[in-house]
Amino acid sequence: MLNKDEKFMKQAFAQAKKAADIGEVPIGCVIVYEDKVIARGYNRRKTDRNTLSHAELTAIRKASRRLGDWRLEGCTMYVTLEPCQMCAGAIVQARMDRVVIAAMSPKSGCAGSILNLLQMDEFNHKVEITTGVLENECSEFLSKFFTDLRKRLRTEKEQAIDETI
Repeated sequence: MLNKDEKFMKQAFAQAKKAADIGEVPIGCVIVYEDKVIARGYNRRKTDRNTLSHAELTAIRKASRRLGDWRLEGCTMYVTLEPCQMCAGAIVQARMDRVVIAAMSPKSGCAGSILNLLQMDEFNHKVEITTGVLENECSEFLSKFFTDLRKRLRTEKEQAIDETI
């Protein structure tokens, strides 16, 4: 039987799959309040042509609308990849209680990998962090996405070269 964190991370993973289905980097997120999902989001940067279209920011916007407040106290965010600096800052600003992360991001993560914006003593709010929930599934999905993307880009490049010869 799944524990609560696994149950909600599976829902975030379903959002990541939606991103992959439209060719986006597969990152998904859900926000939970009083044991109910109140917001969902997935990466849409390419689709929207907008730097701000990260899974976490989409979910934060929806959760704020749902609760009628910019403060998301009492909420937990479940996200398939460690938040970047922009999303980590928004999480702190929203006063989120907790963030549950599947996979860490050693090249861009700001919840402990590069730095930890969620728990800085200098800020007026700290966020509880749990990592590694469904880590293998989410990491493997991301790795496969990037492997497939590199193959596709290499094939497209080779075809373009062949057409010019």
